[in-house]
Amino acid sequence: MSNYGCQQNLINADFSLKAILEFVCGESNKLANCALYYGRQLYFKTGKIPGKYDFHKMFKSNLHFKALYSHVAQQTLTSVAESFSSYIGRLLGIKSGTVTQHPKLPKYRKDSLKLVTFPIADVKLKNGLLRFPLGSKVKLWFGIGEFFLPMPSNLDYKKLVEIRILPRNRCFYAEFVYRTEEQLGSAVLPGSVLGLDHGINNWLTGVSNVGTSFIIDGRHLKSLNQW
Repeated sequence: MSNYGCQQNLINADFSLKAILEFVCGESNKLANCALYYGRQLYFKTGKIPGKYDFHKMFKSNLHFKALYSHVAQQTLTSVAESFSSYIGRLLGIKSGTVTQHPKLPKYRKDSLKLVTFPIADVKLKNGLLRFPLGSKVKLWFGIGEFFLPMPSNLDYKKLVEIRILPRNRCFYAEFVYRTEEQLGSAVLPGSVLGLDHGINNWLTGVSNVGTSFIIDGRHLKSLNQW
């Protein structure tokens, strides 16, 4: 099991950057809704759910897919596949008696913005700035092929795994996910508090009252529930 840390930074976006981030997160949400519709209809008619590669192949020609950088669009579709897999896993949990509350199928998010994920292989660092690529269609439509964010001085670029753009409360945050060294134990510090949250896309997310955080990847656990 891999261990990760996550640092969340508020993006001080000017008008142009905010417009780009709104467009990217909006297209991500529209693409997710298209995938949700397909997945729900397939489940209603056949009782089966599509996997992430099914989604990737199905939506390669979708305009919302083309509006995003290809790997970013794939990450959005993968998150939808994971939500269906999680739903099936909970159904199996009901049958085995480990889950008592009946789950609901993933729902659409109308007129909303969705988190986008850039794998670090697609984000280049130059002169202290991180370059984020945009989809080829965006460059064709608007003449914009990239946007930039500052690299946090306290992080090591070589340890970054992915960078997420998170829309929240009319603001945008950059979440820098990085690998952490495995620690076998640590001293107990009186007055220190750790909060844990069991999420959908990650097994556990922890945030302390001293400004540290971490993410424990649980995607391999979800894969056990896929059909």
